Amino acid sequence: MNIMLYLAVVLIWGTTWIAIFLQQEAGSTPVLVAVFWRFLLASVLMLVILKVIKRLRPLDKKDHLFCLLQGCCVFGFNFVCFYHAAAWVSSGLESVIFSMAVLYNALNSWIFFRQRPPFRLLPAAVLGLGGIVALFWNDIQAAHPAPQLLWGIGLSALGTLGFSLGNMISTRHQRRQRDVLTTNSYAMLYGAMMMAILALLNGDSLAPALNLQWMGAMSYLAIFGSVLGFGAYFTLVGRIGASQAAYSTLLFPLVALTLSTFYEGYQWHSNAIIGLVMILAGNMVMFVRWPTARKLRLA
Repeated sequence: MNIMLYLAVVLIWGTTWIAIFLQQEAGSTPVLVAVFWRFLLASVLMLVILKVIKRLRPLDKKDHLFCLLQGCCVFGFNFVCFYHAAAWVSSGLESVIFSMAVLYNALNSWIFFRQRPPFRLLPAAVLGLGGIVALFWNDIQAAHPAPQLLWGIGLSALGTLGFSLGNMISTRHQRRQRDVLTTNSYAMLYGAMMMAILALLNGDSLAPALNLQWMGAMSYLAIFGSVLGFGAYFTLVGRIGASQAAYSTLLFPLVALTLSTFYEGYQWHSNAIIGLVMILAGNMVMFVRWPTARKLRLA
């Protein structure tokens, strides 16, 4: 089951990055409105299905408050960051930065749940950060690197932090034996409502872009990326923990970068390959079970 959940997350989330790019390309809908429609459709669909199959579980007021926080972290503001960043960096590069969620989750699990990270976190972090520098080295070494590039990198990193904080809240739900599909559904709904409020305060219309590409990308992001993708991912969080579940982010950048090469014209260069290898190696360091000294001596 864990392998099937991993494959689902990798294949679905590896393709959602290009869907975000296609949706943004298809119309001039404000980012807050695009995120609102994505999670409104996903939450309504989930709540209706759970109600019909009698799987919608009751939550107390405190649970709903945490669902609101989860919605803001992982179904709201983090996607605002990613959608804005897509205008300045390719979707494939966004996914590579997002793979650093492995390190975010390890640190946040230590902060919130006193789960002390292993020593290998340090070399993993060095490899990961070094890989990001190598990935963007051609742009960084330019005489005047574009401020938009730095904004794209920073927003992607900030969005990844929001995702990780949402992981911690999901861990809290599941430690208290709250149903993951119920909490996800309410969190998506609250995240969508928050985006709607902010959009209206900003003077934006909530009307969607009525063209086939925008509607198709939004539907894919809502149904596959949100309902199925997040359902599979947070089920993994409950089964094996946030730090281990984030291992799936090690693989889907390969899918995203491949699609970015074909659809966005991403140009590969030697520094990019080195950077990608370093980031993937850093993530692998976090999870490979190295033989202990005692086992080596016995061997």
